[in-house]
Amino acid sequence: MMTRMFSNRMNIIYLLVAGFLALLPFVYDSRSLLILLSQVFIFAVLAMSYDILLGYTGIVSFGHAMFFGIGAYTVGVFMKRFEPETSYFLLAVLVTILLTAVVSYIVGLLTLRLKSHFYAMLTMAFAGLFLVLAEKWRSVTYGNDGFTFRVPEFLKDRTDFYLICLVSMVIVFILLKRFTNSPLGRVLQAIRENEQRTESLGYSVLQYKVIASVVSGVIAGIAGILYAVSLRFVNTSVFTMDITLDALLMTIIGGVGTLVGAIIGAGIIEFSHHWLTELAKVHWIFERWIIFFGIIYILAVMFFPMGIVGSLQKLKFRKKKKASVPVGSETVSQGDS
Repeated sequence: MMTRMFSNRMNIIYLLVAGFLALLPFVYDSRSLLILLSQVFIFAVLAMSYDILLGYTGIVSFGHAMFFGIGAYTVGVFMKRFEPETSYFLLAVLVTILLTAVVSYIVGLLTLRLKSHFYAMLTMAFAGLFLVLAEKWRSVTYGNDGFTFRVPEFLKDRTDFYLICLVSMVIVFILLKRFTNSPLGRVLQAIRENEQRTESLGYSVLQYKVIASVVSGVIAGIAGILYAVSLRFVNTSVFTMDITLDALLMTIIGGVGTLVGAIIGAGIIEFSHHWLTELAKVHWIFERWIIFFGIIYILAVMFFPMGIVGSLQKLKFRKKKKASVPVGSETVSQGDS
């Protein structure tokens, strides 16, 4: 009963926040804020996709950028080679979903048999292959220089694109929430907690891991599409390790295995990056903003070792435990009285 009440209260909070963000561009006209929040929404989608691997399955991947890059290059190439029409854009989205699903399935079958750091290193090698392919296939990717492209009319207005990014983030959050609360999601969490015991119960651990990899890869590809459209430019940087590390940091800072933590982590990382780079105009010391960025990350890990959301959930659990008053051999919770 208490869990259901807490869940309903959280759903109301989510709706209020989503409603506020949807109304924001109509009550506060700031182009720079809309661009920044759009980036937060995009990387929140990427971080949530990574949370499926790290937080719900216990898999650490260093090659997540390959799916992000596939999405970015697919929409870029389609918009460059064909007319920037809605039909071609939707076709690019479908091709991205297909490509990321196939690649994540094949990579998953080849790598998920390995354990811990061996898997992480092999996924990084696969991401490196895609990076080299993007650098060398200049007739399509234009190498390190990258290329610009036009977008359909409905994506040109910044407010419209902001709302599309917001809706995409909300839809991904709802779908992944249902996915993680489903029986399949429960099995993934069991694999995270004790893989050997889950396998002894008769579950095919590899198949479940591959499913998680495919879901995560497809969502990361969608984030890549939004990222490329936001810049109207794509180059090999979308395949670099920095993208994967950003997703990893966002997930850890926000709280692994929570999904909403990935959104909070994306907001903290993106706003910190923006503010620190802006401070470089005030004093030369902030030109080395990456140092202060590292300090923020260290402080976050020190004070919130389970991530922000995870630490708050732990604090709530402790308060609930203290609120229980033992009476004889039974324990009567004040919340139920």
